[in-house]
Amino acid sequence: MGNVFSQQSIESCQKIEYDPDNVNKNAKKSIGLDPSFGSSKFGIVATQLVDGKIQVIHAEEHDRPNFTDMIDKVWKLKQQYGHVINIYVDAANPEVWQVLKKEFNESYNEQYIRDKITYAKKYNLHIEDQMFIVPVPFSIEGAKMLQHAKWLLEERDQEDGSSFVAIDKRFDKLLTSLRTAVANEYGLDKEQTSYNDILDAFRLSLQFYKRSKK
Repeated sequence: MGNVFSQQSIESCQKIEYDPDNVNKNAKKSIGLDPSFGSSKFGIVATQLVDGKIQVIHAEEHDRPNFTDMIDKVWKLKQQYGHVINIYVDAANPEVWQVLKKEFNESYNEQYIRDKITYAKKYNLHIEDQMFIVPVPFSIEGAKMLQHAKWLLEERDQEDGSSFVAIDKRFDKLLTSLRTAVANEYGLDKEQTSYNDILDAFRLSLQFYKRSKK
C-alpha cells in the first residue's frame, strides 16, 4: 500500500457512476502523456469535466510502443473526443511534444516555449492559455502535480460530500497505481509505485483543473 492517496479517497472516486464510453462532446477535456520509451511505458490519460466532476475516460499504457503509432493515437483521441482544451506532455521528451506541436500547427521552437513559460510565470498567467500542447518539466513541477492530484482526490464537494474525481473500475491499472503510490516529500518513488507511467499521465491531465479562488 502506498503513502500518498488514502484508500478512502480511492474508493470514493469509484462510487460516482458514469460511462467512460459515453463521452460528452461538449465537455472540456484534458489529455496527459507520459511518453517514455525503452524499458518504460507510454502512459495516456484523458479526462472530461461533467457536472463539476472530473471523469477519467481513457487510461492506458503501451509497452515498447512505436513512436509514429503513439502520435497517431493521440491525434485520433483528440478527433474522437472533441473539445480537448490542452494536451500535457512530459517536457523531458521534446521529440514527442515538438512533433505534436507540428501536428497541431503550433510553434515548437524550444526558446520560444521557454519565453512563453517565463512570461506566464512572471505575470501569474496559466500557461495553458498560451498554448495547446503544454510541455511540463517533472523536475520542477512534479511534486506540485502530485500534491494537486492528492487534493483533487481527497477534497469533498460541500453539498453532497462526493469526490471531485470519478474513476471507473475498468481503469484498474490507474487505481492500482493510486493505491501503491509511494512518495518522499511528494517526490514519487517509481520503484515502489506500480504503473507509475499511467500515474504520471494522470497527474499531467489533472493540471488543467485549477482550484477555485473561493
